Amino acid sequence: MSAPRIYVAGHRGMVGSAIVRALGQRGETPLITRGHAELDLTDQAAVRAFFAAERPDQVYLAAARVGGIHANNSYPAEFIYENLMIEANVMHEAWRAGVRRLLFLGSSCIYPRLAGQPMAEDALLTGPLEPTNEPYAIAKIAGIKLCESYNRQYGTDCRSVMPTNLYGPGDHYDLQNSHVIPAMIRKLHLARLAAARDWPAIEEDEAKHGAIPGELREQLDDTASGRSEPCLTLWGTGTPRREFLHVDDMAEASVQIMNLDRASYDEQTEPMRSHINLGTGQDVTIRELAQIVARVVGYRGRIDFDPGKPDGTPRKLLDVSRLNALGCRARIALDEGLAGAYADFLSR
Repeated sequence: MSAPRIYVAGHRGMVGSAIVRALGQRGETPLITRGHAELDLTDQAAVRAFFAAERPDQVYLAAARVGGIHANNSYPAEFIYENLMIEANVMHEAWRAGVRRLLFLGSSCIYPRLAGQPMAEDALLTGPLEPTNEPYAIAKIAGIKLCESYNRQYGTDCRSVMPTNLYGPGDHYDLQNSHVIPAMIRKLHLARLAAARDWPAIEEDEAKHGAIPGELREQLDDTASGRSEPCLTLWGTGTPRREFLHVDDMAEASVQIMNLDRASYDEQTEPMRSHINLGTGQDVTIRELAQIVARVVGYRGRIDFDPGKPDGTPRKLLDVSRLNALGCRARIALDEGLAGAYADFLSR
């Protein structure tokens, strides 16, 4: 049998680029890819023409509109609309084109805000979602149900994986829209530079990674505030617990799950709960995370928290029993992964 033609949707993002790396290590090249300028996945006619022309055998659906609490709160319409359109267009046209297998990548935010911990796959749709990212979560739940509905009605082989909070190479560091780890890496890096009075490096950082909000800039300028030592204030109370998975571990698990025979996948899932959690099974508080990141970047000043800012869900720890039963386990420790992420940040 000839090698499968594989399309990675979203290949330039952190998730998609990690999947491309994992496939490359397995010798799965060349791959089918398209940037947003070449193919707008929210455009149904364009997606239909693409699938009719390329006829891939496998699809990794990693394309998505993503962001942290601030971005989700600020652009709820864009988060639900763009993600719904991408999922619906890609899955429907993949079915029309006879794609043999599709893997949809979702998010652990699909689970209720107060779900029992750790969160097993059957916790889906058992309670209210976290309000700060509900539109995004609903779009990802819809993606799972699209997979299940096409499987039930048309006999397709669409699979879903729900990663926990991801980090690693290829992340973005815009302080208004990024996730917790890239935002924390950049803030603590800037705080270290401010402690050293390296203002030219701070200006260089802003040119590379985007504007520094006025509130953060005031914190960095301790001479103006009258403080005697550096002090950085982060959002929330620092008490929520989060689980973090290196993006390369996510990609390796995704490729393994894509390549499982159908019987093995079905053995670990259910027709109406067909997704598989991707995580480490371990979590830390946001305060503990900040301390680890501070050590990695070399920041030795104070870290405070602002309880007036939202915390989000109190705890998000995934039950990874299904994943482990398939022989998949995370291998990159958090401190090791954060050191690599910081090196990637510095190399930009």
